[in-house]
Amino acid sequence: MKRHDTKRGGRRIPSTFARLPLAAAIYLAVGSAAFAQEAAPAPAPQKNTEAATLDTITVTAQKRTENLQKVPISIQVLGNEKLEELNVTDFEDYVKYLPSVSYQTFGPGFAQIYMRGVSSGGDGNHSGPLPSVGVYLDEQPVTTIQGPLDIHIYDVARVEVLAGPQGTLYGASSQAGTMRIITNKPDPSGFEAGYSLEANSVSHGGIGHIAEGFVNIPVTDTAAIRLVGWNQHDAGYIDNREGDRQFPIRDTEADPDAVPSWGGVVSNRDCTSTDLLVCTGRAKDNYNDVDTTGARLALKVNLNDNWTISPTVMGQTATANGSFAFDENVGDLAVSHAYRERSEDKWVQAALTVEGKIGNFDVTYAFAHLKRDDEVDSDYSDYSFWYDTLYAYGGSIYNDNGDLINPSQYIKGKDGYKKTSHELRIASPQENRLRFVGGLFWQDQRHDIQQDYIIDGLATDSSVPGWPGTLWLTKQIREDHDEAVFGELSFDFTDKLTATAGFRSFRVDNTLKGFHGFRSYIEDDPDSDTDAFCANPDTPFMNSPCVNIDKGVREHDTIGKFNLTYHFDDSKMVYATWSEGYRPGGNNRRGSLPPYMSDYLTNYELGWKTTWFDNSLSFNGSVFRQEWKDFQFAILGANGLTEIKNANQARINGMEMELNWAATYNLNISGGAAFYDAKLTENFCGLTDAEGTPITDCPVGVINPDTGEEFAGPEAPSGTRLPVTPKFKGNLTARYNFNLGGFDAYVQGAVVHVGQRTSDLRLAEREILGSLPAYTTADFSAGIAKGSWAVDLFLSNAFDERAVISRFAQCAESVCGAAGVVPEYPNGQIYTVTNQPRMFGVRFSQKF
Repeated sequence: MKRHDTKRGGRRIPSTFARLPLAAAIYLAVGSAAFAQEAAPAPAPQKNTEAATLDTITVTAQKRTENLQKVPISIQVLGNEKLEELNVTDFEDYVKYLPSVSYQTFGPGFAQIYMRGVSSGGDGNHSGPLPSVGVYLDEQPVTTIQGPLDIHIYDVARVEVLAGPQGTLYGASSQAGTMRIITNKPDPSGFEAGYSLEANSVSHGGIGHIAEGFVNIPVTDTAAIRLVGWNQHDAGYIDNREGDRQFPIRDTEADPDAVPSWGGVVSNRDCTSTDLLVCTGRAKDNYNDVDTTGARLALKVNLNDNWTISPTVMGQTATANGSFAFDENVGDLAVSHAYRERSEDKWVQAALTVEGKIGNFDVTYAFAHLKRDDEVDSDYSDYSFWYDTLYAYGGSIYNDNGDLINPSQYIKGKDGYKKTSHELRIASPQENRLRFVGGLFWQDQRHDIQQDYIIDGLATDSSVPGWPGTLWLTKQIREDHDEAVFGELSFDFTDKLTATAGFRSFRVDNTLKGFHGFRSYIEDDPDSDTDAFCANPDTPFMNSPCVNIDKGVREHDTIGKFNLTYHFDDSKMVYATWSEGYRPGGNNRRGSLPPYMSDYLTNYELGWKTTWFDNSLSFNGSVFRQEWKDFQFAILGANGLTEIKNANQARINGMEMELNWAATYNLNISGGAAFYDAKLTENFCGLTDAEGTPITDCPVGVINPDTGEEFAGPEAPSGTRLPVTPKFKGNLTARYNFNLGGFDAYVQGAVVHVGQRTSDLRLAEREILGSLPAYTTADFSAGIAKGSWAVDLFLSNAFDERAVISRFAQCAESVCGAAGVVPEYPNGQIYTVTNQPRMFGVRFSQKF
């Protein structure tokens, strides 16, 4: 019997207590007029005959505060004003405007992020590879083992997206790039507050709302606090339609060799259950609603002219109901599921940043501790149905009376994350001809994993001991530790030519310990083929039967970077970069498999940053080649266990461009585009030799010397396109500001195009899942403002485009995606994750 671990997540519902920070923030914001001087009304915009210019954007991508146009990195920035203009509230809102970023998701909250085509697919398993893109909240990393936090975007200064390897300054999991969310900081110079109220309606769905508020309160001349709160309800738009599923009926009288079957019906209707009819009553329209509540409390204290301390506590609770994918066999935006589907994600991060000077050197210490707890309920009955249909799985599912029972499974998962990081760095004066930034980094990640696969009424002698009804249990602790010393040194050969060299020397120590398996795993002996028997079945582990995996891997290495930058003048420069990034290795659950080791990405890049026409137009871009060596790839092995191997080599050629144009004082146009050619450079056979080296020569019929079996040929030949990333992704935004009867007014339109993508690296699985077609979405908005208040109207996904974000099956694609086996599912049972349908909304906001 096979087992496939699935993971789905989303944003969750708030508790009453969790609403208090929001209420406080809005109360303080609205009541602030009683405490602050009345603000003078803003003057009406006057016609200006001078040339329009672009604003200067500052970033901290290189651990220094710098002008974006002076930083020799392919970097895109969405500032506070831009985020508000684009109606951004969460990850999926802003990622569409980032040409270098692709993603896969099972719903909001657990996206797998990829940059510059560095994707093999199959990520997100709790015992799988770490992410290849690092995500930071201010100075602190927030990328957990299964993906980053989905942080509500409000009162955020900017989002910085650094494309390409950022290994020297950002380390592990910044192999392909880094995303940084920079919040607005407390300001002792004056009181400030604001709030925003929004109502929206989703086509094919329900009504949603957002309430947000912030207040900045100076405590003294040198200290201030900033309190931010938010509450968001996203309306559902996928229906769980009424439906029945007939399990196979096998006639043992006509065929004595046939395996007996339960042969009953599972229904999500409200009806009366009998032995051969199971009714769950879970059919519901607008099934996948989401509720999110959170708050951030920050303090800033200027101890003197040189030293500042900034502690912050931020937390969020989110609940998602239902499924964020639809089943085309049921209909558009519809599924027919009988078992509970819900997830709750709670996280709190405490952070401390200390900044100061020792002599002329800038010193920064950044600490963070993240605690994240997820609970996920998943319908897993597809697995049971398809394995029963094809392999008579249900014939072994009995109750204590020996009667065959409904074999449908559902999953109750719990994931507990703890992440602690420290970084200490020092930087020499930025104006020096020879300057450096360097430091020390230390990080611990712990992931408590519990995956409980349940069949109601399952016999005691088939259940994992101590877990009634549990057919399969995963109860493990995964710990990933890394530490590093890093630095970059820059030297100005002339006032136009600068060279920068960097390195990061790191050590990795990752372990995996605990239990996984069926009841039989406890009773088998070392000679069995489970490869996971309990050596000490009388010694429990965290209320699981025993320890049948206890593995670790240690690594150490050094990566580098070299850059040459040439400034033609203050407005135009070019740069050439060689850089490396890495992703740490880890442990396979299957005892006979060796650990998978770190994989490396080497980047060769030529870029430019230019402004033209008296700073009214900027045009930035880069061309690059990336070599991906021995990349980690997760496949579904025997018993459905995920196996990770350093499987192959790939090459990504690409070009990225960004344009911003202040055409007039009224009209601003911006856009970005990315072109990628991402392919394997050797055959992918899905195999490694005894030393873990990828096997790339596997012609059909030739004997594998390691196993004595015949090769079946490559699963993906050299030249196969890497999955998930389109060959082209681009966006264009135009905004026109004008005066309307004494009000400041605007209209805006934004278009995003994502090209066709492939769903899997392996050709057979790709054929089953199908391709991910190209799509184009359009957003429109308009609004008026006067003084401190503003009203905005917006229409997102105006033409109701049904984008295909990803496709998946609940079990092995060759089983759950089997075509022509069941009339009700002519092409198997494949799910499509889509975007939100058309949404119309209105927002009122005010600042004091």
